[in-house]
Amino acid sequence: MTSAERVMAVLRNEEPDRIPHFEWIIDTKVRHAICPGSTTEEFTVRMGLDAMLTAPDFTSEQVAPNRFKNEWGIVVEKGEEQHSTVVEPVIRSLDDLKTYEPPDPHAPYRWDSLKNLVARYKGEYAIGVHLNDVMSLPRNLMGFQELMMAFCMEPELVRSLVEMSVDLNIEFAEEAARHGADFVFTGDDYSSGQAPFMAPDTFRELMYPGLKRVFNGFHNHGLPIIKHTDGNIMPLLDMILDAGIDCLDPIDPLGNMDIAEMKRDYGDQLALKGNVNCATTLVDGTIEEVVNETLGVIKAASEGGGLILSSSNSIHSSINPANYLAMISTIKAYGKYPIKLNFDTSGAGEAFT
Repeated sequence: MTSAERVMAVLRNEEPDRIPHFEWIIDTKVRHAICPGSTTEEFTVRMGLDAMLTAPDFTSEQVAPNRFKNEWGIVVEKGEEQHSTVVEPVIRSLDDLKTYEPPDPHAPYRWDSLKNLVARYKGEYAIGVHLNDVMSLPRNLMGFQELMMAFCMEPELVRSLVEMSVDLNIEFAEEAARHGADFVFTGDDYSSGQAPFMAPDTFRELMYPGLKRVFNGFHNHGLPIIKHTDGNIMPLLDMILDAGIDCLDPIDPLGNMDIAEMKRDYGDQLALKGNVNCATTLVDGTIEEVVNETLGVIKAASEGGGLILSSSNSIHSSINPANYLAMISTIKAYGKYPIKLNFDTSGAGEAFT
């Protein structure tokens, strides 16, 4: 199988030739420690990862040291990690929203990055595009605290923001599919490690209808969906699954999510992606601990296919590069189908030291 065939088989919840691996983010420091000077694209090729990932292209201008105003009108600050933090949102009321002009999904430069990947790698690597569903865009446009208050104080504003996000992202998906994307992943987080950010009844009223509509729109354009959300999502899980995802990520161990239980209870419904702990094991664990935890994920969730093995979130700047290499090596060494589920993990780490 090619990497593209392997990933797409998993997204159909089928058994591939081996377990695929890729990460949403691989921090520059970690990437360069393993492959000096490499771009994300070069790293993917050299390390034998299975997906090329991109997003719509948005313009931005620097407005202060480490601060940039993007095409959404939002000012973000870039820190040590690959992602940015919103520092100046743009929507504070329904009146603001009524006059707001979002970026055009059909702008001629919007899909240059995707078109370049498709031209070089279509059919060889699975090509994924990062879009949003119902949480990230309202949060970025309003600010997190303001959005949390609006759930209680201004539900109509929240509902309108969700509807705008859904409409825009369905248009983005139409363009992504037209330009050759293989799948969509959405990174909208709904929960902390303890509980969802809002009561399940509030989610059901204000977010769930939009979630169903946006995922239905993605599927109507022929794009399978990997849904990412950190934390303890169990109070929302029935709605997330009913909305129609193909794969759930990352089965967050810090949210008391257990990948063996998820495979047992939901493995006939969807694929899973995760979940070697990137807060502890991949940061300061021993090589043997990394190998054994990776083998544990294989044993817990690989049977019959439907598994993309990855970290429990991303390869962030605090990850030990040697530990990430050990995880990749373990997937390649032990992830070939048919999986031997009764292998002995004792001393396995010695092979990668």
